[in-house]
Amino acid sequence: MRVGYLGPTGTYNEEALLASAASVPEARLELEPRATIFDAIRAVEDGEVERAFVPFENSIEGSVRSTLDTLAFEAEGVTIVGEHDFEVHAHLIAREGVELEDVAAVLSHPRPLAQCARFLREHRLEAVEAASTAAAARELAAAPPGTGALAPVTAARVYGLTVEREGLEDDTGPSTRFVVLRSRCPAPTGRDRSFFVVTPRRDEPGSLVRLLQEFSVRGINLTTIESRPTRALLGEYRFLIECEGHVADAHVRDAVVGLLRFPGDVRFLGSFPEDAARRGHAPAPEHPEQAVRGYERMLEQVEA
Repeated sequence: MRVGYLGPTGTYNEEALLASAASVPEARLELEPRATIFDAIRAVEDGEVERAFVPFENSIEGSVRSTLDTLAFEAEGVTIVGEHDFEVHAHLIAREGVELEDVAAVLSHPRPLAQCARFLREHRLEAVEAASTAAAARELAAAPPGTGALAPVTAARVYGLTVEREGLEDDTGPSTRFVVLRSRCPAPTGRDRSFFVVTPRRDEPGSLVRLLQEFSVRGINLTTIESRPTRALLGEYRFLIECEGHVADAHVRDAVVGLLRFPGDVRFLGSFPEDAARRGHAPAPEHPEQAVRGYERMLEQVEA
């Protein structure tokens, strides 16, 4: 199976892809790195690879805009078919013999730079953006003296570099959600999510509320809702909505039919099983004590 991903060799994307494939060792993967997320997704659309594996959301920095925008605006016939949560750790890597006190600037992808902002501030290191963490490691050979990179251990191994400092992220255990893309999504599993892009035909008061009510009245939990500019007119947006459930589930079907009644465009971006390792949110109490006490005070004003 040919799988496209954000390259070059040694990225977190590759590390997460190999980790996700470890649960199915019988699968024979041909990893095909691409220069950008856009290129990896388009490779599926063009039939160059069977699947793509790309970053979708980060626990600190939020959604990966390039993935969302490519799916919402560019890709046709590509759906989300799976997800994998991967814990990311950023390490300072450098050429042999270079120590932290020798480093003045650090290369990396914008996300690791943001995740390690405190470390960079404390050591007064200049942040220099690169196309990917592996690209940053690869560029170290031609970089000026006093340059390091934030990258995974695999990148250090691939490009013959050393790990100077480990685990530099500001918050413990930041994780990135990756998604698997192909042309058709799988059948329901009983624990699924679905993703839609909704573009209202006109901007009017209450339009978003009416869209969301299609889910709320049916007890469907929304796990993501984002707005992205339509690129046509300033102030016009399309909405990216992820919900629990599969498009083939009866209650999700009813919500989607409701969406399709509104003037505008609705695109289906796939239904897929949740990552089995995902931790669920603790349910909120049905009647928090404060709310109950407030209600009881209201009853005191009612005649017996």
